[in-house]
Amino acid sequence: QVQLVESGGGVVQSGGSLRLSCVASGSIFSINAMGWYRQAPGKQRELVATITSDDSTNYADSVKGRFTISRDNAKNTVSLQMNSLKPEDTAVYYCNCNVRRPTTLSTSVYWGQGTQVTVSS
Repeated sequence: QVQLVESGGGVVQSGGSLRLSCVASGSIFSINAMGWYRQAPGKQRELVATITSDDSTNYADSVKGRFTISRDNAKNTVSLQMNSLKPEDTAVYYCNCNVRRPTTLSTSVYWGQGTQVTVSS
């Protein structure tokens, strides 16, 4: 099994910053793409940012220039630095990893439990 544990959420004022981190552990051979998604109340879950194994990144238009995704392959960690936060960034943020399992080398997608980010105006 693979577990994803997120940390770093909280309450911040508009214009402030937060850094989210997600650590993957368990039966892991390697991790392909890693990413962050968010879900605001009453809305569908949406992509925030992704990063591939060769550090190619992709961002939602709404966060470009404000958020930065990064990864540490040695620690199986993906982070999201969020600057210039806005009230509309308020949501539960979920970590997502595409993991290649040892022995079978099959891949599966795993999700973290989510961490709340609240931006007050």
